[in-house]
Amino acid sequence: MVQEEANGDVVATSGVPREKKLNFFQRIALFIRQVFAELRKVVTPTRQELVKFTAVVLGFVVVMMAIVYGLDLLFTWVVQVVFGVPS
Repeated sequence: MVQEEANGDVVATSGVPREKKLNFFQRIALFIRQVFAELRKVVTPTRQELVKFTAVVLGFVVVMMAIVYGLDLLFTWVVQVVFGVPS
């Protein structure tokens, strides 16, 4: 069903009444309650998991550094071949 509001906007309506908008301080309090609720869901990793995750990240970083270093050497060689090295 479509209903025209007092300000001239046309909006879709359902049988459910609109919720009252919270004021500024109520919204801040709601936000803080939601933050604490989400923080209660957080599971901290065990020491063994933390070491494993750290090793995976460091390994990935080393592999990416090797790839970038290899590409740097390749592009340096290509540029030297194409443009020559001045003597």
